[in-house]
Amino acid sequence: MGGEKCSCRSCALGSHRRLTPSQFPEGRFTLAFVGFGDEPGAAALELTHNWDTHEYELGTGFGHLALEVGDVRAVVEEIRARGGTIKREPKAMNAGTTVIAFVEDPDGYTVELLPAD
Repeated sequence: MGGEKCSCRSCALGSHRRLTPSQFPEGRFTLAFVGFGDEPGAAALELTHNWDTHEYELGTGFGHLALEVGDVRAVVEEIRARGGTIKREPKAMNAGTTVIAFVEDPDGYTVELLPAD
């Protein structure tokens, strides 16, 4: 599946490629990445398919942005020290072992922090 041309409507005009998907049966979701180059050297958009959600209304499908950081715990402590809001302390992701955290940006949007591998 990795490297296939993306068939979604928003990617039909670009040179996007669907990168390696990851399935999480325990959490009932699939992560798929769409990007312009090979990971990890290029930016990628993570799309989440929640198996039990059959329809979204326009505007309800956006969850959050995600940023790769060197050390999730250290970045969370730096954000906390600067007065930032921690929405979810660093811990293993749902149905996985990767340690992630969620913080809130100054405008109230959620940002996921995940380790750069």
